[in-house]
Amino acid sequence: MKKKLFTLSCILLLTGKLLFAQNQHFTTSGTIEYNKTVNMYAIIERGINKDNDMFTRPAFEEFKKNHPQFQVLKSTLNFGDGKSLFTPIKSDAPSSGWFNGPMTGQKNTVYNDFSTGQSITQKDVFEETFLIKDTARKIKWKITGETREIAGYTCRRANGIMMDSIYVVAFYTDKIHVSGGPESFNGLPGMILEVALPHENLIWVATKVTDTTLPDNVLLPPKKGKVVNNAGLKTTLRGVMKDWGDNANTYLKGFLF
Repeated sequence: MKKKLFTLSCILLLTGKLLFAQNQHFTTSGTIEYNKTVNMYAIIERGINKDNDMFTRPAFEEFKKNHPQFQVLKSTLNFGDGKSLFTPIKSDAPSSGWFNGPMTGQKNTVYNDFSTGQSITQKDVFEETFLIKDTARKIKWKITGETREIAGYTCRRANGIMMDSIYVVAFYTDKIHVSGGPESFNGLPGMILEVALPHENLIWVATKVTDTTLPDNVLLPPKKGKVVNNAGLKTTLRGVMKDWGDNANTYLKGFLF
């Protein structure tokens, strides 16, 4: 009798697990809305030094009278069929004026084809637009055991390094079967719903995920701009900024990001 009860319990347990697995839903296409939050005060403060303090400090104090510490920018990420398209939404917020730089705005429209590993980025650099065709960005990730809820999804934390020295913290969900994220963040076993660059005072957080089938004409790469690869853009920028001193590294990092 005990043996029969044990066998029956095992069958019920196995059946329950199978039904749970069958009822799990995985998102394969849809739209994600993100907020990018920029700590403007911290970024501006970091750029003030003994060489520019005399004129930058008064400008910063004036800036604080008319602008909040945190600037929030919105964007969307459409995804499906192993592809994604990140698109910034034009902001109605007051211009940051003199303190507006490549890190504080949203200059990139990013298309990724994860089946081929190719990426196409339309990037505004000052008055010129570039179309960067290259492989998808490589980030060295280490997945941790920490989790949190974001936009209704349980996400796992991963720490990473990109561009040799920029520290990245991301939270991804394996319930969305696309290895992408906002901007050019990618490379994890699921969709990135939150990503932060702590030392750069930037964070992107998903506010809404819409599970839907997208029309065929939505996931198309951008086409406008001077065609280069990442190495070509870097060479061009270094030539333009060769006499910029310490500011060159800040702008170079921002435009290559």
